[in-house]
Amino acid sequence: MSSLETRKRGLAEDVPLPSGSGEESGRALKALRSHASDASMWPAMSPPPPDDFDLLLPKQPPPSPMTALFRPSVDQTTKYVVVSGGVCSSLGKGVTTSSIGALLRGHGFRVTAIKLDPYLNIDAGLMSPYEHGEVFVLDDGGETDLDLGNYERMMFLSLLRENNVTTGKIYDSIIKKERRGDYLGKTVQVIPHVTGAIIEWLDRAARVPVDGSTLRPQICMIELGGTVGDIESMPFIEALRQFKFSLPDNSLAWCHCSYIPDMSGQKTKPTQHSVKALLAAGVQPDLIVCRSAEPLHDSTKKKISNQCNIPAARILSAHDVKNLFHVPKVLAEQHIMGLLNGVLALDRLDVSRSKTPTGMAPDTSLRTLVDWNDFAMQVDAADAAPEVVIAFVGKYNEGGADAYQSVVAALHHSAVAMKRKLKIDWVDATDLETGKDAASQQRAQKAEARLQAAHGIFVPGGFGDRGIEGKARAAGLARKWKKPYFGVCLGMQVAIMQFARDELGLTDATSEEFDKEKKCKHHVIMYMPEIAKDTMGANMRLGARWVEFPNQESSMCSGLYGGADRVMERHRHRYEFNIAYKERFEAKGLVFAGQDEKKERMDVIELRPTDHPFYLGVQYHPEYKSRPGQPSPPFYGFVAAACNPASVASVVAECRKKGTNTHWTPFEL
Repeated sequence: MSSLETRKRGLAEDVPLPSGSGEESGRALKALRSHASDASMWPAMSPPPPDDFDLLLPKQPPPSPMTALFRPSVDQTTKYVVVSGGVCSSLGKGVTTSSIGALLRGHGFRVTAIKLDPYLNIDAGLMSPYEHGEVFVLDDGGETDLDLGNYERMMFLSLLRENNVTTGKIYDSIIKKERRGDYLGKTVQVIPHVTGAIIEWLDRAARVPVDGSTLRPQICMIELGGTVGDIESMPFIEALRQFKFSLPDNSLAWCHCSYIPDMSGQKTKPTQHSVKALLAAGVQPDLIVCRSAEPLHDSTKKKISNQCNIPAARILSAHDVKNLFHVPKVLAEQHIMGLLNGVLALDRLDVSRSKTPTGMAPDTSLRTLVDWNDFAMQVDAADAAPEVVIAFVGKYNEGGADAYQSVVAALHHSAVAMKRKLKIDWVDATDLETGKDAASQQRAQKAEARLQAAHGIFVPGGFGDRGIEGKARAAGLARKWKKPYFGVCLGMQVAIMQFARDELGLTDATSEEFDKEKKCKHHVIMYMPEIAKDTMGANMRLGARWVEFPNQESSMCSGLYGGADRVMERHRHRYEFNIAYKERFEAKGLVFAGQDEKKERMDVIELRPTDHPFYLGVQYHPEYKSRPGQPSPPFYGFVAAACNPASVASVVAECRKKGTNTHWTPFEL
């Protein structure tokens, strides 16, 4: 018998088990404790295991990123709000993300935003406007999903291409690493390599300031595109699940958007199944935002609460409102900031350093909830005012407003500033093209009558030759009728083409884009010489560039920018004006008011006020930088001219008096 067994036996003999009164039991327990005071009597207790499994791994060598145990190290000072969607697409995840971000900005937090798109495209640059909506261009030239436009407009940010993550980008980076041999022969798999790449990307992008300051963001909004349950979004959900557990407590809140149909009452079953799909992926949402026609009933919230493991107070109603600028108020009234504070401990963050740094221009963006409420009321008032009708001569009209979302937003911002209700008459460019048959001629006459009835004519950008002659005809009619005209990108190019035909007598004037076989002699629009012709994706003049006004005193466009001698605007084009024709155009009265820094590219054309009340074309895309309460200057001037052509001079003078805005004339060292 071992010494330990001998001691145990002796202990049992010395202290018999009590079988009598409580007093006897107490004496026996006291005797047992006195014997246990001898440390050698019992084996030592094992130490508690470390909380983090990584501490159990050997310290040398360090864990390799190629092993199955790899978990990317992430910054643990940023907090995250993830917004996902279920039941169906087009629920308003982008609006929800933007509104929450706007409220956070209104509380002084430094915010950034990331969009996760599950499609395999590298970016949105080559995606059809019919299928995916507009391509939103960022300052660094990134061609991204239109939701990033929502983020910039609502949160007043200037995002970068890394703020849009696609499956294509992730797989492209992984395959390049594999081809370089970075994985050292390991089997490359969805877990851990794809999920690890997503986590690394999120961590890297969340550190970059995008609010005009040099301070890193405190909160990162993450919108997960698609619908929970889709196969293509599974790696992103798994990556976000892993990401949450690589962060400290109170670092990530998950907000799930769902749909509540009203069929003889509000039905919760779609939401229940949506949340169960999320739970099956290992994610418990912290908040549920429910889209519905009417505010959620208490009974509806209670049913969702019972079935989805979430308190009723964390189930928010996102019901229909007059305009989307009411959404921040709708969420704020349901105490979403307090709920996020409870999940993320936001009150521990320091907002004192988020103020405008000394020496910078004061921030005039909408920030507080009061600001958003005031602007929403301005929109309501404008909707009740007389209409200003804009004939929108586009080629992607069948794609709906999403195909031109930023343009529509810029027109709307300008109409609100003018206290008028915006009405867009969608005129398909092909309807203006006259053919030999009677049907096409009759269709063109009807489309022409719609142009004449409108207060202003707008021609947006686009690619390809379909509808080009209709757009050019619209530009020519606006000049002939002296009706306010504004052309963006292709809208400027067709105005130049039609001017050459009508005023210079160059009847075959066209663009190289539409004359691949070189049948025409006069290419007044030419292919940019430095742009390669063998690829299409991201192969353009993209991103923010300086546009200079050599004669800002006389330029109407410069006046709308407050008399600026140059502005920073975003471009997206691969064709430009052929400067070999410049003198001939100027001799006929066309003013090239804006140009690039090298004075080689013409970016702005105008007609003098004595020749036309408002005729403006710009090669860049000013719609991308329009903001609520800060409408794009060219769009503002155009809508003002449409409201009252006789007031253009006074509007330009008023803009000059206000001076420049750092949003378009950023300070540079």
